[in-house]
Amino acid sequence: MTYFPTIVYKAPGQPNGKIILATAAASWDDGAQALSSDNGHSFASALQHVVRDNGNIKFLAYNNAPPGVANVKTKSNSKGVIILATNADSAAWIVHTVPGFPAAKTGYSWPVAENARGHLLICLTILESQINAIAASLLLVQPLIHYNDIPKTETAAMPYFNKLAEGKIPTLPPFTSRQTIRTQNGAAPVTVHIYKIYKKVIVNVLKKTIKVWSRRDSILKEDCRGSQRHIRLIKSPAAIDGHNTNLEADITNWAVSDPGNIFCHIDKPYFKSNQRTSNGSLFNEIAAQVEDCPLTMKSHNIFFYLLFNRGNVLNVLNN
Repeated sequence: MTYFPTIVYKAPGQPNGKIILATAAASWDDGAQALSSDNGHSFASALQHVVRDNGNIKFLAYNNAPPGVANVKTKSNSKGVIILATNADSAAWIVHTVPGFPAAKTGYSWPVAENARGHLLICLTILESQINAIAASLLLVQPLIHYNDIPKTETAAMPYFNKLAEGKIPTLPPFTSRQTIRTQNGAAPVTVHIYKIYKKVIVNVLKKTIKVWSRRDSILKEDCRGSQRHIRLIKSPAAIDGHNTNLEADITNWAVSDPGNIFCHIDKPYFKSNQRTSNGSLFNEIAAQVEDCPLTMKSHNIFFYLLFNRGNVLNVLNN
């Protein structure tokens, strides 16, 4: 099983994405093919054994808007696929923002309606032994699992994964969970935090100001109190390497540290209503313009996010 660790950002209205490639992790590359194409781009390759049969490849897929099912009610907003090989110590974790995608074993089918929206897709190459740590984090988010054919013989020593697959309710306090997952080279940990708080957790963990790109309501504002660690909201519209984006059409939520060496993928927008639900330098290009600071921020948002140190992203992409 061969995967090509990748970060893809697709701007609203753009058929192709902008890609951070393993061979050029310091800059954005243009996607070779439209994401709607079933070949010729990294995610078509990464998902080839998800959308088609392969006896040695098994996977678990979760999505709050699962393929072919309408109006599903779920507490989670998470979307992703955990993939493993039964004949090797090889696995991958794909995290994305696309509803109704991918459909299991029915061929590659990108939702045409999503061409109008902005999306983020991340693929991490991991060792199979890291799946249990991923599952421990996902348990607290309670994702909607719509497909799982991973045999229990592969997960006998993975209690958290088995609980996740069986739909068990988490028992750990959601505000204190942190898992460190190592990618295949063993030297690039990716920290996964679940149900954290922008101000009290992310800013404190990073010990830096963060710039947030997210849909937002009229209640939660920037927080510029204190001398060094602030929450700044990135102005919309914005652009990344020539592709324009705006918060009305972009459904991604992410933050970048200032200085911009850490990138966070977040699955919840910056809304007050979410307060009880579930390569940084390149993204900092989008974050060049931020809104003026108000006097206060009345509340804090709770979310699930992946935390990437810039060096880790480079190492992940060079696996």
